[in-house]
Parts: sequence; structure tokens; C-alpha cells
Amino acid sequence: MDRLDEQIVDELQRDARIPLRDLAQIVGAAPSTCSERIRRLEQRGVITGFRAEVSLSALGRRVQALVSAQVRPLSADVIDTFEREALAMPEVMAVYVLAGGDDFVLHVGVGSIEDLHLFLVNTLSRRREVVGFRTSTIFRHARNQTLTRLE
Repeated sequence: MDRLDEQIVDELQRDARIPLRDLAQIVGAAPSTCSERIRRLEQRGVITGFRAEVSLSALGRRVQALVSAQVRPLSADVIDTFEREALAMPEVMAVYVLAGGDDFVLHVGVGSIEDLHLFLVNTLSRRREVVGFRTSTIFRHARNQTLTRLE
């Protein structure tokens, strides 16, 4: 990636719906150049998609938590199955497969603390392969909106 590619990626991370002519003006290139650069960035897998950001609160997910889980037996089949089935749970927004003391972290979004408790007791703890879990409630969540390549 050269400097122009980096500028294009940076701007698209800020606003993926930016009109091509505005993007071109900001980065100092022709719209056709920007269009071609975006196409090549997608082909190379640098840009993997364009998404809408949605308010979790507007979706009734006012409570978020990170749930660290351990599963047994620890095998590729159990890991793959749990990951797939956890992603199918409506409360689960993301699944992270880990190395170390925990096998998974589930990012969960629910309507209330009571809903979180029900998810943990009625869904997660009833799974045979889950041998333990810990829950951390998220008070605030911030993330870097624009990522750059590390040198």
C-alpha cells in the first residue's frame, strides 16, 4: 500500500458512504483513480466490506458483557461447533477463540442485567461442553475508528 491507498482506506473507514468525487478531492486524486484504487484494495483483501454502524441501544441491547468460557473436551470439533452455535445465539454479537486460560470470549448484548443472567443460566450453563465461565459487564466501549498499517 502506498500513501494514496492509505489515505483512501483512512477516509473510507471514517465514512464508507463518502461520494467518490469528495473522496478524490480529499486525497488529491481523480475520481477514476480512487475508484480503481478501491477496486484493487478490495481484490487484495485490504478492504473486506462496507457496513452500517447501528446503535445497540436502539436495538434494545443496553447491556453488554464479555463472557469468558472454557469448554471440554478441547478438540477442533468442539471448538468449531461451539463457535458456530454461539454465533447463532441472538444475544451473541461476536465470538473470539483464544489460547490461554480461556477458550472463548463472547461479546454479548442484551436488554437488561436480568436478560444477561437468563442468558448465562438458561443458555450458556446448559451446554454440555461449557465447564466454566466468567462475566465482565461493559460500562463503556470505545474503539479506534481508523486503523492504519503497522510499520
